[in-house]
Amino acid sequence: QVQLVESGGGSVQAGGSLRLSCAASGLTFSNYVMGWFRQAPGKDGEFVAAVSRSGGTTDYTDSVKGRFTISRDNAKNTVYLQINTLKPDDTAVYYCAAVRGYTVSRRASEYGYWGQGTQVTVSS
Repeated sequence: QVQLVESGGGSVQAGGSLRLSCAASGLTFSNYVMGWFRQAPGKDGEFVAAVSRSGGTTDYTDSVKGRFTISRDNAKNTVYLQINTLKPDDTAVYYCAAVRGYTVSRRASEYGYWGQGTQVTVSS
């Protein structure tokens, strides 16, 4: 069975940093594009970032460019999201997702596997 497990969320003050991790099992990790999505209370889910199979290509939504960094370690079957200069608007549940392919995607519907989410809360 495929399993994606996020960790690293928590409550921090604005301006702080967090590193989210997503550990994958039950799949050949290097065959999957990996992405991060988030959903804030009362808002639609949105794409955050994605990384190609080898880690050589990344994509970010405009609101997080310059503050968030996605990376992966295929030897550890893990994808990361480094979040810096946190803002209250970053408060959301963050989800890790996987899609088999070679092209990074912003479409949630293209991702076949999802983690349970990890809560990030940013206070002002």
